[in-house]
Amino acid sequence: MLSDFAAKEIYGLLALILTFVAFIPYYLSIWRGNTKPHVFSWCIWGAGTVIVCAAQLADGAGIGAWPIGVSGLLTFGVAILASMRSADLSIVKLDWLFLILALSALPLWFITSTPLSAVIVLTVVDLFGFGPSVRKAYHYPHEEKATLFLIAVFRNIFVIAALENYSWTTALFPAVVGMACVIFVLLIMLRRMIAAKS
Repeated sequence: MLSDFAAKEIYGLLALILTFVAFIPYYLSIWRGNTKPHVFSWCIWGAGTVIVCAAQLADGAGIGAWPIGVSGLLTFGVAILASMRSADLSIVKLDWLFLILALSALPLWFITSTPLSAVIVLTVVDLFGFGPSVRKAYHYPHEEKATLFLIAVFRNIFVIAALENYSWTTALFPAVVGMACVIFVLLIMLRRMIAAKS
């Protein structure tokens, strides 16, 4: 039987593998012009995810935080690739607010000296980061790949299983983002079904 630490390493490795399984086809789809992600959503998600990783590591998440950190870096990669290829660049004032909120989490962390406050702010901001993508997917559901978000659900389950320390700081972000991904996938599928019937 596997030790608890060995099991967490396996869960962390599975989460890491799923991260790449989700992102590689997404990168290819952007490169080919089939997927047109909203750059601001991906900038917000990238900034938030990297900062959450740092907060998780500060709270002893251990190996469970690494897939989150890698995901944050790959998320920034999506924003960069999308801006060079075929991104949705329709940016409204609210998008700027969400980006500023994401970046404000670091000073909040330093002021309060608690990583939990940063994770709470970033979890809320990450949810708001779905705003531009939800607006876009509602009108153009075929320009977004639901597969990435579906894989992210399972990835976040493995992330939670891999955590070496369970606390609000370590588990809140992957749990809430996983649920948001489920809702986003359902929205995309529903809008595609409605579009097919019209």
